[in-house]
Amino acid sequence: MPELPEVETIRAGLAPRLTGRVIHSLRIHTPTLRWPIPVQQLEQSILGQTIRCVTRRGKYLLWTCGTGHVLIHLGMSGRLFTPDPLAPRQRHDHVIWTLDDGSVIGLNDPRRFGAVLWIEGDWERHPLLAGLGPEPLEGDFHADHLFDRSRNRRVALQSWLMNARMVVGVGNIYAAESLFLAGLHPALPAGTLTRSHCAALAEAVRRVLRAAIEQGGTTLRDYRQSDGRPGYFAVALRVYGRDGTPCPRCGTTIRRMRLGQRSAFYCPRCQPGPDSDPAEDQE
Repeated sequence: MPELPEVETIRAGLAPRLTGRVIHSLRIHTPTLRWPIPVQQLEQSILGQTIRCVTRRGKYLLWTCGTGHVLIHLGMSGRLFTPDPLAPRQRHDHVIWTLDDGSVIGLNDPRRFGAVLWIEGDWERHPLLAGLGPEPLEGDFHADHLFDRSRNRRVALQSWLMNARMVVGVGNIYAAESLFLAGLHPALPAGTLTRSHCAALAEAVRRVLRAAIEQGGTTLRDYRQSDGRPGYFAVALRVYGRDGTPCPRCGTTIRRMRLGQRSAFYCPRCQPGPDSDPAEDQE
């Protein structure tokens, strides 16, 4: 699933191509994505309008134009791309925008879990965005925020970190990598975090996300950048998907466990658990 680094990479790639361009036409081939696309409202609101800016909130992209914003979510397998205007439409190309310079932007989404919606007025009040937590690369994400929000929470640390109401954009891959850098076990109850733990975790999240953005995101299967290239952060993963291999820090075998419906990867020596056996950690 595209997370913050992937969505930010796509935003950065598309913004120079979209900003200042006029939306000339809109073709919606599949109006039933995760939520029904408001076809008539979109056509009435954006055709002939200039795209003033392309921004991101969490995993959502926003194209500001006219009196509102096009809200785009890529779901689990969606991608925005720039096809050859003369190329035939592919099976999962659900929405196609044509701009005044003749360029084309397409939304391809094989699983159809993405979204294209229209927000009139202030996007911060939209139900999908209003309850989101802080951006992890901005100033309101810090140790005090993590400490305050973790009090009396018994949920496993990795699941808590992936909650978008606590902080946006930290998916399974980036949560696993951040916890490894911070030396925190993914199954620790969030409420056991100390202030020093929170400081280490906030810094680790920032480091991991910035590194992933620099590498164009992480490609494991579906994700591609807007120009079709994969993201290269996968080669830098320290624990995610590496169960059974040596820890890059201490050589202990990386392990995998289930937390809820997701896999968690960790080093039992570098990330001692709540019921860790010191003798076991030295194996």
